[in-house]
Amino acid sequence: MLVAADKFKGSLTAVEVAERVAAGLRRVVPDLGVEALPVADGGDGTVAAAVAAGFDRREVRVAGPLGDEVTAAFAVRGDTAVVEMAEASGLQRLPAGVLAPLTASTYGSGELLRAALDAGARTIVFGVGGSATTDGGAGMLSALGARFLDADGEPVAPGGGGLASLASADLSGLDPRLSGVELVLASDVDNPLTGPKGAPAVYGPQKGASPEDVRSLDAALAHFAKVLEQAVGARAAEFAAAPGAGAAGGIGYGALLLGARFRPGIEVMLDVLGFAPALERADLVITGEGSLDEQTLHGKAPAGVAAAARAAGKEVVAVCGRLALPPETLGRAGIRRAYPLTDVEPDVAKCIAEAGPILERVAERIARDFLA
Repeated sequence: MLVAADKFKGSLTAVEVAERVAAGLRRVVPDLGVEALPVADGGDGTVAAAVAAGFDRREVRVAGPLGDEVTAAFAVRGDTAVVEMAEASGLQRLPAGVLAPLTASTYGSGELLRAALDAGARTIVFGVGGSATTDGGAGMLSALGARFLDADGEPVAPGGGGLASLASADLSGLDPRLSGVELVLASDVDNPLTGPKGAPAVYGPQKGASPEDVRSLDAALAHFAKVLEQAVGARAAEFAAAPGAGAAGGIGYGALLLGARFRPGIEVMLDVLGFAPALERADLVITGEGSLDEQTLHGKAPAGVAAAARAAGKEVVAVCGRLALPPETLGRAGIRRAYPLTDVEPDVAKCIAEAGPILERVAERIARDFLA
């Protein structure tokens, strides 16, 4: 039995989901062998999943999205590091009730990448998602040695809004160690940098951007790409249109400029976490996340787990807080059946507050249906 589920956001971490499912299964089959492999798709929880899989957790002080110092973690095993941009530049790093769509910066994410280089990493998996920022990765690039100056030769203000005054860009001072590293951009979104499907239009409102802010940020990021085109050539424009450039407020664009290779986050993480050998040992796979819905089908962890398991001929069931997909859609995704917490406890508020004990009861149902 393999439990390979993502977090239930706001209720349970991926590690806690695995623990609760295992506890529920063993109430019905006490001697059941359960292997836990918490998974993530590159967004928040990615470092925790790597640590649960045996990576070492490292902590470093970096700049938060508003410039204040925060303690952020990354994970290392051998010469591979897993860096999660949300650790430094995520929405959870903003003070309660504060959103800063125009000024939040990814500078701390660049500092996290530098810390991974300092740790000797030759491969860096850069998980992006859950960002507070829409600066195209300008802050991250600055932390790694790039310079972005206004017409007076002064550094532009932090955040996407500051890029409107950008006059020149110089990437010649980027950390030379980057050229010897394989950088993998792990994301569950494939948006371009700008335009109707770009970072500001699609994700800006989640970060507090008004319609006027969205227009300003879109224009500023387009200007950013134009100035970079003058600095580094046509590839700057190509990267702006490439899948993944718009990930996490455009930090994907900055990563592509660093030479990153874009891959769906869940595929990367399954490789890094050692999913294939764990899958071989399993008869049944349990995956899941807080909400199984249309978004799940577009690169989220349960869809990736189910696709890999189906390719290996293994049966998959899912646990979730809320289910918004019909059985036929689940079937096409490779999930035989889904078990939402709301089947056990119809009160959604209770499901969120008491997710752990309710999930154990859900796991008992799975054991009775598939194992007893």
